[in-house]
Amino acid sequence: MFLLSLSFVSCPMNRWNNQIHNNILSLPSFFFSFSILIPNNFWVCNQGTSKPFTFITTGSVYIVSKVIIRLYNNKGNMQKDNSAPSTPTSARARHRRRSNEFPADESKTNGHLLLVNDHNKYRSMWIRACSSLWMLGFFLLVIYLGHLYVLAMVVIIQIFMARELFNLLRKSHEDKHLPGFRLLNWHFYFTAMLFVYGRILSHRLVNTVTSDKIFYRLVSRLIKYQMVICYFSYIAGFMWFILTLKKKMYKYQFGQFAWTHMILIVVFTQSAFTVANIFEGIFWFLLPASLIAVNDVAAYFFGFFFGKTPLIKISPKKTWEGFIGASVATTISAFVLANIYGSFQWLTCPRKDLSTGWLHCDPGPLFKPEYYPLLPWLPWTEIAILPVQWHALWLGLFASIIAPFGGFFASGFKRAFKIKDFGDSIPGHGGLTDRMDCQMVMAVFAYIYHQSFVVPQDYTVETIMSEILSSLTLEEQQILYMKLGQILQERMFGWD
Repeated sequence: MFLLSLSFVSCPMNRWNNQIHNNILSLPSFFFSFSILIPNNFWVCNQGTSKPFTFITTGSVYIVSKVIIRLYNNKGNMQKDNSAPSTPTSARARHRRRSNEFPADESKTNGHLLLVNDHNKYRSMWIRACSSLWMLGFFLLVIYLGHLYVLAMVVIIQIFMARELFNLLRKSHEDKHLPGFRLLNWHFYFTAMLFVYGRILSHRLVNTVTSDKIFYRLVSRLIKYQMVICYFSYIAGFMWFILTLKKKMYKYQFGQFAWTHMILIVVFTQSAFTVANIFEGIFWFLLPASLIAVNDVAAYFFGFFFGKTPLIKISPKKTWEGFIGASVATTISAFVLANIYGSFQWLTCPRKDLSTGWLHCDPGPLFKPEYYPLLPWLPWTEIAILPVQWHALWLGLFASIIAPFGGFFASGFKRAFKIKDFGDSIPGHGGLTDRMDCQMVMAVFAYIYHQSFVVPQDYTVETIMSEILSSLTLEEQQILYMKLGQILQERMFGWD
């Protein structure tokens, strides 16, 4: 789990010294408040376990990392003030320079900056490590709380990603002449969210409210007409866009319209697969995310100490040494982590509803150990291996060889727009979009692999029951029950 948090260390250092103190008060403060307020009920209900330690760790790590980074930056700012005279800059120049833009000297040396030759690499690593500590505590807390809270974390990350991407091509001068235009972007966003999550969570929502007859009918009607509601909501946004078109602003407005729809495709495609993986079992969300984390960390440290040969021009700090070393480390970690995660029912059991209670299920053949004999001269006679570990090897190979190209794509995209980061939410790392580039590719592959090679293709009783409960009304279910009873009686009498 520690390696999982360190994935945030692998992103290239993108922040200037005088911006870290301001950035650390944004997203971390929200996550810290979230992690302290939510788990109170769980703490009371689970006394006598070691789980309250997670809450203490989250708060302590955040406070310590915040103090260390503040002291370190104050020292750097004092040295900068004493060594270099201040140069006056106009307010307009300060407004134009954004924290995520390339400085002039770095843009000229694109492709020649390796971590081995970076004199500030240890300071960069220290800042990333401090930021990763509080993210580790928050992530452990969310995994402890369960499926519904992991879903909430994905939604929060998704909103921050959309915000960073929306701001990427906005121009303040044009937006001043288009009041309410930004609100239109979010209208399309939440319409897409209602459509995607409504389709994914409809069966589980029905399973949650089956005990309440009135609420069950209401939810069934909403699910039945969910597509119509989403369609007319989109049409309303489309008409809103047409009515707000202004002369001399057509090109900017249509550009923003196309950019918004591209963002919706990118964000909701990967998030839909991610949510589906979560409810198949946290294992299928946690393992792919961990492998991307391990690959990022291993690539960073192998490149940090041994990187000499540049890998790809659009990502100048990536090296062949880091890529090969990370591939080996990720494949080995996939085999080991699958065994560790597969031993916890809380991670392996699928969630069929939207409740937050504890899960107990048959782990299935994938998570039951198989014993293989070893060589006679070894101290152990046999070794226990979970069948899911063989599947994990394929996930590890994809995470180490294919998924990094998501990061290369993001690097090329940022260089095309001459920015260093998509945002500044995380000190020393950039925005959340910078951390999710490889995760988006991996989440889609994990879902496709799980559905193609892990899930049995035949219909199960649970699948049919879920479809009946979500698609038929109560009266139709009663008719089906009576007809099914008649068919069973005829077959029983026919056999006699």
